[in-house]
Amino acid sequence: MPMLRIRKVTAARDAGDRAAIAEAQAILRAQFHGLDPADIDKLPEQLENPLAYRFTGELYVAERGDGTPQGMALLLIAADLRFAYLDTLSVAPGRGGGGIGAALYQRVREEARAAGARGLYFECLPDDPALSPDAATRRQNAARLRFYERFGARPISGTAYETPLTPGASDPPYLVFDGLDRHALPGAARLRRIVRAILERKYGEVCPPGYIGDVLRSIRARGYALREPRYVKPAAAAAAPGGLQIPLIVNEGHDIHHVRDRGYVEAPVRIPAIRRAFAGSGLFAEKPARRFPERHLRETHDPALVEFIKRACAEQPPGQSLYPYVFPIRNPERRPRERSVLAGYWCIDTFTPLNRNAWFAARAAVDCALTAAGLVRDGAPAAYALVRPPGHHAERRAFGGFCYFNNAAVAAQYLSHHGRVAVLDLDYHHGNGTQDIFYDRDDVLTVSVHGDPSFAYPYFSGFAHETGIGAGVGYNLNLPLPETITPERYARAVARALKRVAEHRPDFVVLALGLDTAREDPTGTWSNAADDFERLGEQVGAMGWPLVVVQEGGYRVRTLGANARAFFEGLARALARVPRRRPAPAPAAAPEQNALRFRDGVVAADVATIRRIVGATGNFNTEEVAIAQELAEERLARGPASGYEFVFAERGGRVVGYACYGPIPGTARRYDLYWVAVDVDAQRGSIGRALVERVEQAVRGRGGERIYIDTSTSPGYDAARAFYARMGYDQAAVLPDFYAPGDGKVIFAKVLEPRQGV
Repeated sequence: MPMLRIRKVTAARDAGDRAAIAEAQAILRAQFHGLDPADIDKLPEQLENPLAYRFTGELYVAERGDGTPQGMALLLIAADLRFAYLDTLSVAPGRGGGGIGAALYQRVREEARAAGARGLYFECLPDDPALSPDAATRRQNAARLRFYERFGARPISGTAYETPLTPGASDPPYLVFDGLDRHALPGAARLRRIVRAILERKYGEVCPPGYIGDVLRSIRARGYALREPRYVKPAAAAAAPGGLQIPLIVNEGHDIHHVRDRGYVEAPVRIPAIRRAFAGSGLFAEKPARRFPERHLRETHDPALVEFIKRACAEQPPGQSLYPYVFPIRNPERRPRERSVLAGYWCIDTFTPLNRNAWFAARAAVDCALTAAGLVRDGAPAAYALVRPPGHHAERRAFGGFCYFNNAAVAAQYLSHHGRVAVLDLDYHHGNGTQDIFYDRDDVLTVSVHGDPSFAYPYFSGFAHETGIGAGVGYNLNLPLPETITPERYARAVARALKRVAEHRPDFVVLALGLDTAREDPTGTWSNAADDFERLGEQVGAMGWPLVVVQEGGYRVRTLGANARAFFEGLARALARVPRRRPAPAPAAAPEQNALRFRDGVVAADVATIRRIVGATGNFNTEEVAIAQELAEERLARGPASGYEFVFAERGGRVVGYACYGPIPGTARRYDLYWVAVDVDAQRGSIGRALVERVEQAVRGRGGERIYIDTSTSPGYDAARAFYARMGYDQAAVLPDFYAPGDGKVIFAKVLEPRQGV
């Protein structure tokens, strides 16, 4: 399908605006032969003189990439009464049936929501034989009503609005109401004010006061309602297979993040399109999202990336977006200061913008994914985080591909504290972010079935030879597929992916679900239909794993909901058949497994562990996290000659904290305690105290007499300073403004008692 651009025009400011207005007028003349030419000619004035018309006019013109007009819509906003009125929507002659009308109407709905409208109103000619006696005309009227009913818009019945102005005239219009997925039909008093405004402001020259009064008096409390659906039948309520209901966590605030300036396909319509298809299915039990600490983000992503996105979004003016455009090819370690250039330092493409709402929407999406993970951890067989923006292109140190934070990876990291995890990515595009985050780990397996990066985004990641590094070798599997494949070949690739996941023996599986493998998806080239998605759901569900499903791509709105529902119908049916797998609980008879164990020295896997633990605390900036990691790397490279010694605390085979210390060069028997850091999920277990005591014991054994610790005077380190005081360390010195203006250094010291018998 050729690229479609929808241009918004609010005044004839320049030649481009004037050309768009002329295009819209040409469409009106061609499609509405009975329309008064004066009504077409006044279009520029409607846009430029809202006081005269008592509506703010907004024109939307759909154009192909070459500028050829495809359709138009005129939206009128009544800010005083907080409603919107669709004056006209029409496609160009010969352009019907190509999705242009749907794209225009969806854009109108989004703009009405953005303007704060509590409903969208418009007129449609009737499909009732008593009002439209001509069969051919009635069929056309019914087709329009069917089109709008797909979006939830239906006529208001029980009023005299469709009374003809001239007695006996045919085809008087219905008044149609669209609640924009969030608003109910208003009460009688408010509806009367809205109808009065429509009739007086729009039709005041032809509607006499007596006629308007009759219509208003017909609007009585409990006397009107939305007409029952006539063309799009709601799905009959169904019982979930085996009584199973999947917890559904929806990012309710997702629509605050919507970018209109570059034809952004990752649009708010995606979520309601899926949600509407679930109505009456009986498959889901909606659950509210919990609010989780920001440390879960910092445990998965570089804390500096988190901070950059947070600050950059807060600094953007309302309604404006910052796009990356300069990228650090040669010297990525030198960060620029200019905000617009710095965006490229953290991004992998040029089309993922930062705006004021991106942070809040992305942050809420993470909360939804974590809520789903928590429910599965607590025993739910599956849970579904229906979120946008998506996440699987967000890497540890980069955002991009419409993704800011990696929702699936954050959920996987959370679950990795409770067992073995596998992430299965079934989006059309490779989950480069998830691969990057877990590439050097063996506790989280990553498997992806996607379009070959030789032709599909993200182009530089997702090749079959990428299998992991370090401890993660063999724990990343990419299954890139050709540009054109059959659903059967896709199913075989998924079967291979599931086989590798089964070999990992996971306690939990996180499924990054992309619906962009669908036929005619604008971002993909494959041909999966609803039946194929249903079989896919059965394939995954038949494995019986505790499953967290996180929504990723899927952009063909017309089939998006049907495909999502089909997938979950297959999944629920399979889950109801197979025995439910649960994470194996720790043996009750082996309390020693929960005992704290210590080890000295550093192994290669500790580098990533240190980065994770230090980064997740939220107390250290990027440079400090890098320093902590570098100390471990230097110890690995040089051994004791590095001057750095390490103690690791482990519980159940997992590192839960560590300390780094070493002799102070040029001193006699003085040591520095460089780092003490404890896993954020284990900070209430006296692990920090145990580590410090272990270091003190080791220093005594080496003949050390004193230990020094440096920390900050800032309020964020109040707890650290109190901890050192409880451990018997005295404040030896304070260096004001050492780290930064207002941020000084505190030096603590402790004289060690000699070992007994020495």
